Amino acid sequence: FLEEFGIEIKSHTLAVGDARIDDIKIDKIVWAKVEKSPVRCASAKAEKVMIAAIDSAKANGDSVGGRFQLIATGVPVGLGSHVQWDRRIDGRIAQAIMSIQAVKGIEVGDISSIEGLQGSLTHDVINYDKTKQEWSHATNHAGGIEGGITNGEPVTVTALVKPIPTLAKPLPSVDLKTGKRVDAHIERSDVCVVPSAGVIGEAMLAIVLADALLEKFGGDHLNETMGNYKSYLETI
Repeated sequence: FLEEFGIEIKSHTLAVGDARIDDIKIDKIVWAKVEKSPVRCASAKAEKVMIAAIDSAKANGDSVGGRFQLIATGVPVGLGSHVQWDRRIDGRIAQAIMSIQAVKGIEVGDISSIEGLQGSLTHDVINYDKTKQEWSHATNHAGGIEGGITNGEPVTVTALVKPIPTLAKPLPSVDLKTGKRVDAHIERSDVCVVPSAGVIGEAMLAIVLADALLEKFGGDHLNETMGNYKSYLETI
């Protein structure tokens, strides 16, 4: 449904344990390589370190967490609202992504990576191309959302995934009947779920954007929704 409106959603792994991508430009990501990567990583160098981190955790009977990033392109200006807390698109996205098991935090944009968190460095300057008659931003630190509303830039969301608790070398636990200290049960489990959690994140972000798009443009048939959408674009 979203693809009919030119919206695409992708995910890639930013970090597994201490292994992480130092800095990568979204527009430089080769998504075909991400899809082929066993850890869904855009950097071949970082991929090797991530795999080594997973292998090490497995050998030690441990698990490992990390971070994935979601990127939605083609999102129009104006989805969401500033007038009420539960209609803010960033709040709705946060709820959807945080509902994924093991996700313990999210960030819209990349504000936390900016040293000093100074306003002069974090705010996105607005540009206007007179020839193309197009508005844009010099940067996208806000992650495509301002004031609870999409601003036309790619929506970027980073999620923190904790290590899963089922370990091959279990931690101590307590017997609920006797209160005595025992070892936790050993269950078959994955060592790292970060790459697959990113794919689930794509689905959750798609649900939120599809809901917001239908709220904005309405319609009982795709043609009607598309007509409303095109008419709206002409006004902006």
